[in-house]
Amino acid sequence: MPAPTANLEFRDRTVTVMGLGGFGGGVGAVRFLAEAGAKVIVADLRSEKELLPSLAQLDPAWPITLRLGQHDEADFRNSDLVVVSPAVPKNSPFLAVARDAGIPLTSEMNLFWERNRGRVLAITGSNGKSTTTALTHSILASDPAPRRCWLGGNIGISLLPEVRQIQPEDWVVLELSSFQLEDLAPLRPQPEIAVVTNFSPNHLDRHGTVEAYRAAKQNLLSWQTAEQFAVVNSLSEVANWPTAATRLRFGPTDEKQFGVFGEGLEVMARIPSEPSRELRMPLRRWLQLPGTHNWQNAQAAIAAALAAGASREAIEKGVSNFRGLPHRLEFLDEVHGRRCFNDSKSTTPEATVLALQSFDEPIVLLAGGYDKQIDLSAIAAAAVTRCRAVALLGQTGPQLGKLIEQAARAANVSGPNCRGFESLAPAVAWSLQESAPGDIVLLSPGCASYDWFQNYIERGEQFAALVRAAHG
Repeated sequence: MPAPTANLEFRDRTVTVMGLGGFGGGVGAVRFLAEAGAKVIVADLRSEKELLPSLAQLDPAWPITLRLGQHDEADFRNSDLVVVSPAVPKNSPFLAVARDAGIPLTSEMNLFWERNRGRVLAITGSNGKSTTTALTHSILASDPAPRRCWLGGNIGISLLPEVRQIQPEDWVVLELSSFQLEDLAPLRPQPEIAVVTNFSPNHLDRHGTVEAYRAAKQNLLSWQTAEQFAVVNSLSEVANWPTAATRLRFGPTDEKQFGVFGEGLEVMARIPSEPSRELRMPLRRWLQLPGTHNWQNAQAAIAAALAAGASREAIEKGVSNFRGLPHRLEFLDEVHGRRCFNDSKSTTPEATVLALQSFDEPIVLLAGGYDKQIDLSAIAAAAVTRCRAVALLGQTGPQLGKLIEQAARAANVSGPNCRGFESLAPAVAWSLQESAPGDIVLLSPGCASYDWFQNYIERGEQFAALVRAAHG
């Protein structure tokens, strides 16, 4: 359980950072601690080669000891503090060693949360949280008001090294994962504005049950007060999650409540500060991203930005200038008339279904990956109606292939042509062969990447390189 560290002095203390990782948190924690005068031990089970991009960000002048490829119990027994990556299983025997020795445990996000003086706008959800986070930041950063806006968290940016620069009037826009929220619970987080994009089962390999996963997500709302805001999806169970905050809903239907509503060409916003005013915005003209789910992400971002005091002008500028994030339905190239999209960030079936629904053209889908013990039947059902062919990847490839066969039989159709692959390169080559000019070739795995890749970023980058090589 993370321990309070708000008043802890780090100078000349020995701190073990467990898990350097590749998403910024580990490197951010090391930099913060080293600059605060701590003696830092970096402990990671991965090799130097696997961690090379993160290791390259470490200053050789910092007092760091690298312990890579294995753990040493002494590092967890003799440190003054252990900073644990959210990805580390809670039942790790090395964490047990630290607990038995009375060594406090914390996380990079907890260290930041305890020291942050800025106003927090935090976003979570099973799908869409990265895009919603980045889009919210884009809007707030477009406002001419004399305040700074910071972007960080699970999106891959650690704000911990910058925490002393963040002023009380600044906005801090954070993406938070269920792992981070689980660790934050002892601090009873109270973001001024909380956003929950949606909820569906995920990470059951880590949380064990849907109930435990839901409870982790609900930590974002649980300790909010009536003066704060909770932006929630009216089409999801999250609309009714318990919170004392003022709810701002978003969805296709105007519920005559506070929030952002609409579909088609425009949205209408109604906010508590101006309850009698309805603000209409031509979102279809402003939004550059495909798919109904991105319309919902934009609604959530607009609601959150309005709660933060953003102007209509800032919303127009922030949305119009936003071109999406890498690995989220990212257009890569056209290869012999086939448009290729990288949606490697899709690590849930729901995300893949939404990606498939974003196109009217025939699709050749690349799907599958690390097995998180979640039901993939939604991908199978969508593939039967929307795909010309499916390249099956990773641990879940055989399972997904069987589910597609079953879904096709149930629908009394032939279904898409499916083939399993042992690596990405032949899967991409086959997908381009199976497709026709005018088709979409879409990497949207619906699963995590850890069986073949270090993370979804490496998976997406390899796919992009293969597509561009095919283009010649």
